[in-house]
Amino acid sequence: IEYVANTYGKNAVSQIITFGTMAAKAVVRDVARVQDKPYALADRMSKLIPFEVGMTLDKALEQEDQLVTLLREDSAAQEIWDMAVQLEGLTRNAGKHAGGVVIAPSKLTDFSPLFCDEEGRGLVTQYDKNDVEDAGLVKFDFLGLRTLTIIDWAVAMINARSELDQPVDINQIPLDDAAVYTLLQSAETTAIFQLESRGMKELIKNLRPDCFEDIIALVALFRPGPLQSGMVENFIDRKHGREQVSYPDAQYQHEWLKPILEPTYGIILYQEQVMQIAQELAGYTLGGADLLRRAMGKKKPEEMAKQRSVFESGAREKGVDPTLAIKIFDLVEKFAGYGFNKSHSAAYALVSYQTAWLKRHYPAEFMAAVMSSEIDNTDKLLGLRDECRRTGLTVKPPSIAEGKFHFSVNSEGHIVYGLGAIKGLGESPIEDLLAAREDKPVEDLFDVCARTDPRKVNRRALEALIKSGAFDELDAERSVLMSALDDALKAAEQSAANEAAGMGDLFG
Repeated sequence: IEYVANTYGKNAVSQIITFGTMAAKAVVRDVARVQDKPYALADRMSKLIPFEVGMTLDKALEQEDQLVTLLREDSAAQEIWDMAVQLEGLTRNAGKHAGGVVIAPSKLTDFSPLFCDEEGRGLVTQYDKNDVEDAGLVKFDFLGLRTLTIIDWAVAMINARSELDQPVDINQIPLDDAAVYTLLQSAETTAIFQLESRGMKELIKNLRPDCFEDIIALVALFRPGPLQSGMVENFIDRKHGREQVSYPDAQYQHEWLKPILEPTYGIILYQEQVMQIAQELAGYTLGGADLLRRAMGKKKPEEMAKQRSVFESGAREKGVDPTLAIKIFDLVEKFAGYGFNKSHSAAYALVSYQTAWLKRHYPAEFMAAVMSSEIDNTDKLLGLRDECRRTGLTVKPPSIAEGKFHFSVNSEGHIVYGLGAIKGLGESPIEDLLAAREDKPVEDLFDVCARTDPRKVNRRALEALIKSGAFDELDAERSVLMSALDDALKAAEQSAANEAAGMGDLFG
Protein backbone atom coordinates (compact mmCIF):
# COMPACT_ATOMS: atom_id res chain seq x y z
CA ILE A 1 0.00 0.00 0.00
CA GLU A 2 2.87 2.34 0.82
CA TYR A 3 4.47 1.51 -2.54
CA VAL A 4 1.25 2.35 -4.40
CA ALA A 5 0.90 5.63 -2.49
CA ASN A 6 4.48 6.60 -3.36
CA THR A 7 4.02 5.57 -7.00
CA TYR A 8 0.68 7.21 -7.76
CA GLY A 9 0.77 9.98 -5.17
CA LYS A 10 -0.53 10.10 -1.61
CA ASN A 11 -3.33 12.44 -2.73
CA ALA A 12 -4.62 9.78 -5.15
CA VAL A 13 -4.40 6.63 -3.00
CA SER A 14 -6.44 5.67 0.03
CA GLN A 15 -7.84 2.72 1.89
CA ILE A 16 -11.60 2.27 2.16
CA ILE A 17 -13.78 2.94 5.19
CA THR A 18 -15.87 0.25 6.87
CA PHE A 19 -18.85 0.86 9.12
CA GLY A 20 -19.47 -1.25 12.18
CA THR A 21 -23.17 -1.55 12.95
CA MET A 22 -25.09 -2.29 16.12
CA ALA A 23 -25.80 -5.99 15.60
CA ALA A 24 -28.27 -7.98 17.67
CA LYS A 25 -26.04 -9.13 20.54
CA ALA A 26 -23.99 -5.93 20.71
CA VAL A 27 -26.94 -3.52 20.68
CA VAL A 28 -28.52 -5.25 23.70
CA ARG A 29 -25.29 -4.88 25.69
CA ASP A 30 -24.81 -1.25 24.60
CA VAL A 31 -28.37 -0.22 25.53
CA ALA A 32 -28.18 -1.98 28.90
CA ARG A 33 -24.93 -0.17 29.69
CA VAL A 34 -26.35 3.26 28.79
CA GLN A 35 -29.56 2.59 30.74
CA ASP A 36 -27.43 1.51 33.71
CA LYS A 37 -29.08 -1.90 33.84
CA PRO A 38 -27.34 -4.81 35.63
CA TYR A 39 -24.54 -6.41 33.63
CA ALA A 40 -25.84 -9.89 34.49
CA LEU A 41 -29.19 -9.10 32.84
CA ALA A 42 -27.53 -7.78 29.66
CA ASP A 43 -25.24 -10.80 29.55
CA ARG A 44 -28.16 -13.20 29.95
CA MET A 45 -30.16 -11.48 27.20
CA SER A 46 -27.21 -11.40 24.83
CA LYS A 47 -26.46 -15.10 25.34
CA LEU A 48 -30.08 -16.01 24.59
CA ILE A 49 -29.75 -14.46 21.12
CA PRO A 50 -28.61 -17.29 18.77
CA PHE A 51 -25.10 -16.92 17.37
CA GLU A 52 -25.38 -17.07 13.59
CA VAL A 53 -24.63 -14.84 10.62
CA GLY A 54 -27.41 -12.35 9.83
CA MET A 55 -29.16 -12.78 13.19
CA THR A 56 -31.60 -9.98 14.10
CA LEU A 57 -33.62 -9.24 17.23
CA ASP A 58 -36.87 -10.21 15.47
CA LYS A 59 -35.38 -13.55 14.37
CA ALA A 60 -34.12 -14.17 17.90
CA LEU A 61 -37.65 -13.77 19.29
CA GLU A 62 -38.96 -16.27 16.76
CA GLN A 63 -36.28 -18.86 17.56
CA GLU A 64 -35.77 -18.55 21.32
CA ASP A 65 -38.73 -19.20 23.65
CA GLN A 66 -36.66 -18.43 26.77
CA LEU A 67 -36.09 -14.92 25.45
CA VAL A 68 -39.82 -14.37 24.99
CA THR A 69 -40.44 -15.56 28.56
CA LEU A 70 -37.73 -13.28 29.97
CA LEU A 71 -39.16 -10.20 28.25
CA ARG A 72 -42.66 -11.02 29.46
CA GLU A 73 -41.59 -11.52 33.08
CA ASP A 74 -38.89 -8.82 33.46
CA SER A 75 -39.82 -5.19 32.78
CA ALA A 76 -36.16 -4.09 32.82
CA ALA A 77 -35.37 -6.61 30.08
CA GLN A 78 -38.35 -5.37 28.05
CA GLU A 79 -37.15 -1.78 28.43
CA ILE A 80 -33.72 -2.75 27.08
CA TRP A 81 -35.33 -4.66 24.22
CA ASP A 82 -37.63 -1.81 23.14
CA MET A 83 -34.72 0.60 22.80
CA ALA A 84 -32.45 -2.03 21.18
CA VAL A 85 -35.03 -2.70 18.44
CA GLN A 86 -34.99 0.99 17.51
CA LEU A 87 -31.18 1.18 17.40
CA GLU A 88 -30.42 -2.17 15.75
CA GLY A 89 -28.51 -1.80 12.48
CA LEU A 90 -27.39 1.79 13.05
CA THR A 91 -23.73 2.61 12.42
CA ARG A 92 -21.72 2.26 15.62
CA ASN A 93 -18.18 3.07 14.55
CA ALA A 94 -15.94 3.60 11.54
CA GLY A 95 -13.04 1.33 10.65
CA LYS A 96 -10.65 0.60 7.81
CA HIS A 97 -10.88 -2.24 5.28
CA ALA A 98 -7.92 -4.58 5.75
CA GLY A 99 -6.84 -4.70 2.10
CA GLY A 100 -9.23 -2.52 0.09
CA VAL A 101 -7.46 0.32 -1.72
CA VAL A 102 -8.64 2.87 -4.29
CA ILE A 103 -6.35 4.62 -6.78
CA ALA A 104 -7.87 7.78 -8.26
CA PRO A 105 -6.88 9.25 -11.66
CA SER A 106 -6.61 12.66 -9.97
CA LYS A 107 -7.00 13.86 -6.37
CA LEU A 108 -9.18 11.60 -4.23
CA THR A 109 -11.20 14.60 -3.10
CA ASP A 110 -12.46 14.94 -6.69
CA PHE A 111 -14.39 11.71 -6.11
CA SER A 112 -14.95 11.15 -2.40
CA PRO A 113 -14.84 12.93 0.96
CA LEU A 114 -12.06 11.64 3.21
CA PHE A 115 -11.98 10.52 6.83
CA CYS A 116 -9.07 10.21 9.24
CA ASP A 117 -8.66 9.08 12.83
CA GLU A 118 -8.45 11.40 15.83
CA GLU A 119 -4.67 11.70 15.46
CA GLY A 120 -4.95 12.83 11.85
CA ARG A 121 -3.59 9.58 10.42
CA GLY A 122 -5.08 6.58 8.66
CA LEU A 123 -6.73 8.43 5.77
CA VAL A 124 -9.67 6.52 4.23
CA THR A 125 -12.53 7.32 1.85
CA GLN A 126 -15.79 8.26 3.57
CA TYR A 127 -17.59 6.16 0.96
CA ASP A 128 -17.67 2.43 1.68
CA LYS A 129 -16.72 -0.34 -0.77
CA ASN A 130 -20.00 -0.11 -2.68
CA ASP A 131 -20.24 3.67 -2.82
CA VAL A 132 -16.66 4.19 -4.05
CA GLU A 133 -17.53 2.18 -7.16
CA ASP A 134 -20.64 4.29 -7.74
CA ALA A 135 -18.39 7.36 -7.46
CA GLY A 136 -16.30 6.04 -10.36
CA LEU A 137 -13.28 4.70 -8.46
CA VAL A 138 -11.70 1.27 -9.03
CA LYS A 139 -11.14 -0.95 -5.97
CA PHE A 140 -8.02 -3.04 -5.49
CA ASP A 141 -7.73 -5.78 -2.89
CA PHE A 142 -4.18 -6.03 -1.52
CA LEU A 143 -3.41 -9.28 0.28
CA GLY A 144 -0.24 -9.79 2.28
CA LEU A 145 0.91 -13.42 2.10
CA ARG A 146 3.45 -14.90 4.50
CA THR A 147 4.27 -17.39 1.74
CA LEU A 148 5.88 -14.64 -0.35
CA THR A 149 8.37 -14.10 2.47
CA ILE A 150 9.01 -17.86 2.63
CA ILE A 151 9.77 -17.90 -1.11
CA ASP A 152 12.07 -14.89 -0.73
CA TRP A 153 14.00 -16.52 2.14
CA ALA A 154 14.29 -19.85 0.30
CA VAL A 155 15.57 -18.24 -2.92
CA ALA A 156 18.11 -16.18 -0.94
CA MET A 157 19.49 -19.37 0.67
CA ILE A 158 19.59 -21.16 -2.69
CA ASN A 159 21.42 -18.31 -4.40
CA ALA A 160 23.98 -18.21 -1.58
CA ARG A 161 25.19 -21.67 -2.65
CA SER A 162 28.57 -21.46 -4.35
CA GLU A 163 28.04 -24.32 -6.83
CA LEU A 164 25.15 -22.67 -8.70
CA ASP A 165 25.90 -21.77 -12.33
CA GLN A 166 23.35 -18.96 -12.27
CA PRO A 167 21.01 -17.59 -9.60
CA VAL A 168 17.44 -18.82 -9.32
CA ASP A 169 14.76 -16.36 -10.47
CA ILE A 170 11.48 -17.69 -9.13
CA ASN A 171 9.54 -15.62 -11.67
CA GLN A 172 11.29 -17.34 -14.58
CA ILE A 173 10.78 -21.00 -13.64
CA PRO A 174 8.92 -23.14 -16.24
CA LEU A 175 5.26 -23.83 -15.44
CA ASP A 176 5.33 -27.24 -17.17
CA ASP A 177 7.96 -28.99 -15.02
CA ALA A 178 6.95 -32.68 -15.03
CA ALA A 179 8.75 -33.34 -11.74
CA VAL A 180 6.57 -30.75 -9.99
CA TYR A 181 3.35 -32.36 -11.24
CA THR A 182 4.63 -35.78 -10.14
CA LEU A 183 5.12 -34.33 -6.66
CA LEU A 184 1.61 -32.84 -6.69
CA GLN A 185 -0.03 -36.05 -7.94
CA SER A 186 1.54 -37.93 -5.03
CA ALA A 187 -0.21 -35.42 -2.70
CA GLU A 188 3.09 -34.75 -0.93
CA THR A 189 1.92 -31.17 -0.47
CA THR A 190 2.65 -30.40 3.17
CA ALA A 191 3.89 -26.77 3.40
CA ILE A 192 2.82 -26.04 -0.20
CA PHE A 193 0.65 -22.93 -0.34
CA GLN A 194 -3.12 -23.62 -0.47
CA LEU A 195 -2.58 -27.34 -1.13
CA GLU A 196 -1.62 -28.77 2.27
CA SER A 197 -4.93 -29.45 4.03
CA ARG A 198 -6.21 -33.02 4.34
CA GLY A 199 -9.26 -32.29 2.20
CA MET A 200 -7.17 -30.66 -0.52
CA LYS A 201 -4.79 -33.64 -0.57
CA GLU A 202 -7.75 -35.95 -1.21
CA LEU A 203 -8.94 -33.69 -4.02
CA ILE A 204 -5.45 -33.67 -5.55
CA LYS A 205 -5.28 -37.49 -5.45
CA ASN A 206 -8.58 -37.70 -7.32
CA LEU A 207 -7.92 -34.89 -9.80
CA ARG A 208 -4.23 -35.71 -10.49
CA PRO A 209 -3.25 -32.27 -11.88
CA ASP A 210 -0.89 -32.36 -14.87
CA CYS A 211 -0.91 -28.73 -16.05
CA PHE A 212 -1.04 -25.24 -14.58
CA GLU A 213 -4.72 -24.81 -15.52
CA ASP A 214 -5.49 -27.77 -13.24
CA ILE A 215 -3.82 -26.03 -10.28
CA ILE A 216 -5.91 -22.90 -10.95
CA ALA A 217 -8.99 -25.14 -10.97
CA LEU A 218 -7.94 -26.84 -7.71
CA VAL A 219 -7.90 -23.52 -5.88
CA ALA A 220 -11.33 -22.60 -7.30
CA LEU A 221 -12.90 -26.03 -6.67
CA PHE A 222 -11.85 -26.43 -3.04
CA ARG A 223 -14.65 -24.31 -1.59
CA PRO A 224 -17.94 -25.25 0.11
CA GLY A 225 -20.16 -24.38 -2.89
CA PRO A 226 -18.47 -26.56 -5.53
CA LEU A 227 -17.76 -29.37 -3.04
CA GLN A 228 -21.42 -29.59 -2.00
CA SER A 229 -22.93 -29.10 -5.47
CA GLY A 230 -21.38 -32.12 -7.19
CA MET A 231 -19.39 -29.84 -9.49
CA VAL A 232 -16.08 -31.27 -8.23
CA GLU A 233 -17.06 -34.85 -9.10
CA ASN A 234 -18.22 -33.76 -12.58
CA PHE A 235 -14.95 -31.91 -13.17
CA ILE A 236 -12.84 -34.92 -12.15
CA ASP A 237 -14.92 -37.40 -14.18
CA ARG A 238 -14.74 -35.21 -17.28
CA LYS A 239 -10.98 -34.74 -16.93
CA HIS A 240 -10.39 -38.49 -16.75
CA GLY A 241 -12.86 -39.43 -19.48
CA ARG A 242 -15.49 -41.00 -17.24
CA GLU A 243 -18.07 -38.39 -18.27
CA GLN A 244 -18.70 -36.84 -21.67
CA VAL A 245 -17.33 -33.30 -22.02
CA SER A 246 -20.06 -30.91 -23.19
CA TYR A 247 -20.23 -27.14 -23.44
CA PRO A 248 -21.79 -26.74 -20.94
CA ASP A 249 -24.42 -29.53 -20.92
CA ALA A 250 -25.04 -32.60 -23.10
CA GLN A 251 -28.60 -31.42 -23.90
CA TYR A 252 -27.95 -27.71 -24.22
CA GLN A 253 -24.64 -26.71 -25.73
CA HIS A 254 -23.27 -24.39 -28.39
CA GLU A 255 -20.04 -24.60 -30.37
CA TRP A 256 -19.21 -20.96 -29.58
CA LEU A 257 -18.77 -21.90 -25.92
CA LYS A 258 -16.08 -24.56 -26.51
CA PRO A 259 -13.07 -22.16 -26.48
CA ILE A 260 -14.40 -20.59 -23.27
CA LEU A 261 -15.12 -23.81 -21.37
CA GLU A 262 -12.49 -26.19 -22.78
CA PRO A 263 -9.85 -25.44 -20.06
CA THR A 264 -12.39 -26.55 -17.40
CA TYR A 265 -13.76 -29.54 -19.36
CA GLY A 266 -17.06 -27.77 -20.03
CA ILE A 267 -17.71 -26.86 -16.37
CA ILE A 268 -18.59 -23.21 -15.68
CA LEU A 269 -16.10 -22.66 -12.88
CA TYR A 270 -14.98 -19.04 -13.09
CA GLN A 271 -16.79 -15.71 -13.00
CA GLU A 272 -14.82 -14.68 -16.08
CA GLN A 273 -16.42 -17.58 -17.99
CA VAL A 274 -19.88 -16.25 -17.11
CA MET A 275 -18.89 -12.89 -18.58
CA GLN A 276 -17.34 -14.46 -21.70
CA ILE A 277 -20.45 -16.57 -22.37
CA ALA A 278 -22.64 -13.45 -22.14
CA GLN A 279 -20.33 -11.63 -24.56
CA GLU A 280 -20.04 -14.48 -27.06
CA LEU A 281 -23.59 -15.79 -27.05
CA ALA A 282 -25.64 -12.65 -26.36
CA GLY A 283 -23.41 -9.76 -27.46
CA TYR A 284 -22.93 -8.22 -24.02
CA THR A 285 -20.33 -5.49 -23.58
CA LEU A 286 -17.62 -6.08 -20.97
CA GLY A 287 -19.36 -3.68 -18.60
CA GLY A 288 -22.74 -5.31 -19.23
CA ALA A 289 -21.27 -8.78 -18.67
CA ASP A 290 -19.84 -7.64 -15.34
CA LEU A 291 -23.28 -6.36 -14.29
CA LEU A 292 -24.73 -9.77 -15.24
CA ARG A 293 -22.08 -11.53 -13.13
CA ARG A 294 -22.96 -9.38 -10.12
CA ALA A 295 -26.68 -9.88 -10.61
CA MET A 296 -26.25 -13.66 -10.71
CA GLY A 297 -24.16 -13.54 -7.55
CA LYS A 298 -26.75 -11.49 -5.64
CA LYS A 299 -29.73 -13.46 -7.08
CA LYS A 300 -32.17 -10.53 -7.02
CA PRO A 301 -35.33 -11.76 -8.84
CA GLU A 302 -36.22 -8.44 -10.50
CA GLU A 303 -32.66 -7.91 -11.75
CA MET A 304 -32.42 -11.51 -13.01
CA ALA A 305 -35.70 -11.14 -14.94
CA LYS A 306 -34.30 -8.04 -16.61
CA GLN A 307 -31.00 -9.77 -17.45
CA ARG A 308 -32.82 -12.84 -18.80
CA SER A 309 -34.68 -10.62 -21.25
CA VAL A 310 -31.48 -8.83 -22.32
CA PHE A 311 -29.68 -12.17 -22.78
CA GLU A 312 -32.51 -13.64 -24.87
CA SER A 313 -32.83 -10.63 -27.17
CA GLY A 314 -29.04 -10.37 -27.55
CA ALA A 315 -28.78 -14.05 -28.47
CA ARG A 316 -31.61 -13.70 -31.02
CA GLU A 317 -29.79 -10.79 -32.67
CA LYS A 318 -26.69 -13.01 -33.02
CA GLY A 319 -28.74 -15.78 -34.63
CA VAL A 320 -28.83 -18.10 -31.61
CA ASP A 321 -32.03 -20.05 -30.97
CA PRO A 322 -33.81 -18.13 -28.13
CA THR A 323 -34.97 -21.36 -26.45
CA LEU A 324 -31.41 -22.71 -26.37
CA ALA A 325 -30.15 -19.32 -25.17
CA ILE A 326 -32.53 -19.33 -22.19
CA LYS A 327 -31.60 -22.92 -21.30
CA ILE A 328 -27.91 -21.95 -21.33
CA PHE A 329 -28.75 -18.80 -19.33
CA ASP A 330 -30.40 -20.98 -16.67
CA LEU A 331 -27.32 -23.25 -16.54
CA VAL A 332 -25.02 -20.24 -16.27
CA GLU A 333 -27.18 -18.81 -13.48
CA LYS A 334 -27.02 -22.11 -11.60
CA PHE A 335 -23.23 -22.33 -11.76
CA ALA A 336 -22.62 -18.59 -11.28
CA GLY A 337 -23.46 -18.94 -7.59
CA TYR A 338 -20.38 -21.16 -7.22
CA GLY A 339 -18.18 -19.22 -9.65
CA PHE A 340 -14.79 -18.05 -8.43
CA ASN A 341 -12.69 -15.18 -9.73
CA LYS A 342 -10.13 -16.81 -12.05
CA SER A 343 -7.54 -14.04 -11.75
CA HIS A 344 -7.55 -14.50 -7.98
CA SER A 345 -7.33 -18.28 -8.34
CA ALA A 346 -4.51 -17.98 -10.91
CA ALA A 347 -2.51 -15.67 -8.64
CA TYR A 348 -2.81 -18.17 -5.77
CA ALA A 349 -2.07 -21.09 -8.11
CA LEU A 350 1.17 -19.43 -9.22
CA VAL A 351 2.33 -19.12 -5.61
CA SER A 352 1.27 -22.75 -5.04
CA TYR A 353 3.31 -23.87 -8.05
CA GLN A 354 6.35 -21.84 -6.99
CA THR A 355 6.35 -23.42 -3.53
CA ALA A 356 5.88 -26.88 -5.07
CA TRP A 357 8.82 -26.20 -7.43
CA LEU A 358 11.01 -25.17 -4.50
CA LYS A 359 10.00 -28.22 -2.47
CA ARG A 360 10.78 -30.51 -5.41
CA HIS A 361 14.13 -29.03 -6.47
CA TYR A 362 15.48 -27.37 -3.29
CA PRO A 363 13.68 -29.14 -0.42
CA ALA A 364 16.17 -28.24 2.34
CA GLU A 365 16.15 -24.51 1.64
CA PHE A 366 12.38 -24.49 1.20
CA MET A 367 11.65 -26.34 4.44
CA ALA A 368 14.19 -24.19 6.32
CA ALA A 369 12.32 -21.09 5.12
CA VAL A 370 8.94 -22.58 6.07
CA MET A 371 10.22 -23.48 9.55
CA SER A 372 11.65 -19.97 9.95
CA SER A 373 8.19 -18.55 9.24
CA GLU A 374 6.82 -20.60 12.17
CA ILE A 375 9.76 -19.87 14.47
CA ASP A 376 7.51 -18.93 17.42
CA ASN A 377 5.15 -21.90 17.04
CA THR A 378 6.70 -24.98 18.62
CA ASP A 379 3.79 -27.28 17.71
CA LYS A 380 4.03 -26.33 14.03
CA LEU A 381 7.81 -26.77 14.11
CA LEU A 382 7.45 -30.31 15.43
CA GLY A 383 5.12 -31.19 12.56
CA LEU A 384 7.45 -29.64 9.99
CA ARG A 385 10.46 -31.43 11.51
CA ASP A 386 8.59 -34.73 11.15
CA GLU A 387 7.81 -33.87 7.52
CA CYS A 388 11.52 -33.22 6.90
CA ARG A 389 12.50 -36.57 8.39
CA ARG A 390 9.77 -38.36 6.44
CA THR A 391 11.09 -36.94 3.17
CA GLY A 392 14.72 -37.78 3.98
CA LEU A 393 15.95 -34.37 5.11
CA THR A 394 18.25 -34.07 8.13
CA VAL A 395 17.36 -31.45 10.74
CA LYS A 396 20.35 -30.79 12.98
CA PRO A 397 19.72 -29.71 16.58
CA PRO A 398 20.57 -26.17 17.72
CA SER A 399 24.25 -25.43 17.17
CA ILE A 400 26.39 -22.80 18.90
CA ALA A 401 28.92 -23.20 16.09
CA GLU A 402 26.79 -22.79 12.95
CA GLY A 403 23.24 -21.94 14.02
CA LYS A 404 21.70 -18.63 12.90
CA PHE A 405 18.60 -16.79 14.10
CA HIS A 406 16.46 -18.42 11.40
CA PHE A 407 16.62 -22.01 10.24
CA SER A 408 19.41 -22.40 7.68
CA VAL A 409 21.07 -24.97 5.43
CA ASN A 410 24.73 -25.90 5.93
CA SER A 411 27.31 -26.98 3.36
CA GLU A 412 26.25 -30.62 3.74
CA GLY A 413 22.66 -29.80 2.78
CA HIS A 414 21.34 -30.32 6.31
CA ILE A 415 18.83 -27.97 7.93
CA VAL A 416 20.31 -26.32 11.03
CA TYR A 417 17.82 -25.51 13.77
CA GLY A 418 17.17 -21.78 14.14
CA LEU A 419 18.45 -20.33 17.42
CA GLY A 420 15.47 -17.95 17.37
CA ALA A 421 13.18 -20.93 17.99
CA ILE A 422 14.78 -21.61 21.39
CA LYS A 423 12.50 -20.46 24.21
CA GLY A 424 14.09 -17.88 26.48
CA LEU A 425 16.61 -16.76 23.87
CA GLY A 426 15.82 -13.40 22.28
CA GLU A 427 17.07 -11.72 19.12
CA SER A 428 19.59 -9.45 20.88
CA PRO A 429 21.76 -12.21 22.45
CA ILE A 430 21.71 -14.17 19.17
CA GLU A 431 22.94 -11.13 17.22
CA ASP A 432 25.75 -10.62 19.74
CA LEU A 433 26.71 -14.30 19.55
CA LEU A 434 26.77 -14.25 15.72
CA ALA A 435 28.92 -11.11 15.75
CA ALA A 436 31.42 -12.77 18.13
CA ARG A 437 31.51 -15.84 15.89
CA GLU A 438 32.51 -13.83 12.81
CA ASP A 439 36.13 -13.49 13.99
CA LYS A 440 36.72 -17.17 14.71
CA PRO A 441 34.72 -20.25 15.76
CA VAL A 442 33.71 -20.51 19.40
CA GLU A 443 35.61 -23.12 21.41
CA ASP A 444 33.63 -23.70 24.61
CA LEU A 445 31.32 -22.11 27.19
CA PHE A 446 34.11 -19.99 28.70
CA ASP A 447 35.05 -18.72 25.24
CA VAL A 448 31.44 -17.74 24.49
CA CYS A 449 31.14 -15.85 27.79
CA ALA A 450 34.45 -14.07 27.24
CA ARG A 451 33.64 -12.90 23.69
CA THR A 452 30.05 -11.73 24.14
CA ASP A 453 28.37 -8.88 26.00
CA PRO A 454 27.16 -10.24 29.38
CA ARG A 455 24.30 -7.72 29.35
CA LYS A 456 22.95 -9.43 26.21
CA VAL A 457 24.21 -13.00 26.44
CA ASN A 458 23.28 -13.29 30.11
CA ARG A 459 22.66 -16.25 32.41
CA ARG A 460 19.14 -16.82 31.11
CA ALA A 461 20.29 -16.87 27.47
CA LEU A 462 23.20 -19.22 28.22
CA GLU A 463 20.97 -21.60 30.18
CA ALA A 464 18.56 -21.70 27.24
CA LEU A 465 21.43 -22.51 24.86
CA ILE A 466 22.79 -25.25 27.12
CA LYS A 467 19.39 -26.88 27.76
CA SER A 468 18.53 -26.83 24.05
CA GLY A 469 21.69 -28.80 23.26
CA ALA A 470 23.43 -25.98 21.36
CA PHE A 471 26.73 -26.81 23.12
CA ASP A 472 26.44 -30.60 22.66
CA GLU A 473 28.66 -30.64 19.57
CA LEU A 474 31.55 -29.25 21.67
CA ASP A 475 31.68 -32.58 23.54
CA ALA A 476 30.48 -31.28 26.88
CA GLU A 477 27.73 -32.76 29.04
CA ARG A 478 24.83 -30.39 29.69
CA SER A 479 24.97 -31.03 33.44
CA VAL A 480 28.69 -30.19 33.48
CA LEU A 481 28.06 -26.97 31.54
CA MET A 482 25.28 -25.92 33.93
CA SER A 483 27.64 -26.50 36.87
CA ALA A 484 30.41 -24.50 35.19
CA LEU A 485 28.15 -21.59 34.20
CA ASP A 486 28.82 -19.52 37.34
CA ASP A 487 32.59 -19.85 36.89
CA ALA A 488 32.35 -18.97 33.19
CA LEU A 489 30.32 -15.82 33.92
CA LYS A 490 32.68 -14.75 36.72
CA ALA A 491 35.72 -15.31 34.50
CA ALA A 492 34.12 -13.22 31.75
CA GLU A 493 33.29 -10.42 34.22
CA GLN A 494 36.85 -10.44 35.57
CA SER A 495 38.29 -10.37 32.06
CA ALA A 496 36.05 -7.44 31.12
CA ALA A 497 37.03 -5.56 34.29
CA ASN A 498 40.74 -6.16 33.65
CA GLU A 499 40.38 -4.95 30.07
CA ALA A 500 38.58 -1.82 31.23
CA ALA A 501 41.39 -1.13 33.70
CA GLY A 502 44.05 -1.64 31.02
CA MET A 503 45.36 -4.86 32.57
CA GLY A 504 46.48 -7.58 30.15
CA ASP A 505 46.66 -11.33 30.66
CA LEU A 506 50.29 -12.52 30.87
CA PHE A 507 49.24 -15.96 29.67
CA GLY A 508 46.55 -14.85 27.16
